[in-house]
Amino acid sequence: MFITGCSSGIGKALSEEFHQNGFRVISTARRIDSIADLQKKGISTYSLDVTDRDEVNQVISTVLKKEKHIDVLVNNAGYGLIGPTIEIPEEELNMQFQTNVMAPITLAKKVAPSMKEQGHGMIINIGSISGLVTMPFSGAYCASKAALHALSDALRMELASFGIKVISVQPGAIKSNFGETADTISSRILRSDSWYESLENCIKTRAKISQVDATSAEDFSRKLVSVAMAKKPPAIVRIGKKSLILPLLGRLFPTNILDYIFRKKFGLSQV
Repeated sequence: MFITGCSSGIGKALSEEFHQNGFRVISTARRIDSIADLQKKGISTYSLDVTDRDEVNQVISTVLKKEKHIDVLVNNAGYGLIGPTIEIPEEELNMQFQTNVMAPITLAKKVAPSMKEQGHGMIINIGSISGLVTMPFSGAYCASKAALHALSDALRMELASFGIKVISVQPGAIKSNFGETADTISSRILRSDSWYESLENCIKTRAKISQVDATSAEDFSRKLVSVAMAKKPPAIVRIGKKSLILPLLGRLFPTNILDYIFRKKFGLSQV
């Protein structure tokens, strides 16, 4: 069981839940000190920046040499880039996709051969309902999660013949540091001469919206572990507040109605 992005939130809670269910868990994070508490609980920990391919190669090779195989990969590491889409610097956009899209595929490529060799395995990609319904000021994040969903769908079909299951998890509002991180990034991106300077508070609202009435990471993890342990786990899993209602609204409401609702909610009708 190899999990990325374990410093807090979903990654940390999943590490603990899988560990409690008897799995041999390997948790990773960019800062090893941020997962020291997991190590104290008997969980193996490694420092890993998922956007650094050399580091990915080194860590995966070390783990495979020590453990002989990786049965389950959980691609959880990621973050939300929040800000006016037209004003997002190219390097920020690139990093969003490197982290949320390219890194999961890179890791899947590294672990899939050992899964194929043993005839079974599971890849769990943590997407988001934001990849299903796009809101203002989150275009980059929503696009990255939509891309991850599409890649997960393709991998699921392509790897099934080799006994490798792929699950696309599309959480709703889950308690984490997502809002705090997104708020920090949005403040960095918003320029003094921004077209949307007057909507700074609305942009901050979008950054923190996933933390309003959010499901705890522990509850989310208990449900996901139960699903993953099922004999025939579903291909797509939606857990957490708003994980069902928001995609439903996206299907039921015409685009112009959704646009009106979101533009009004985030102050764009006043610009």
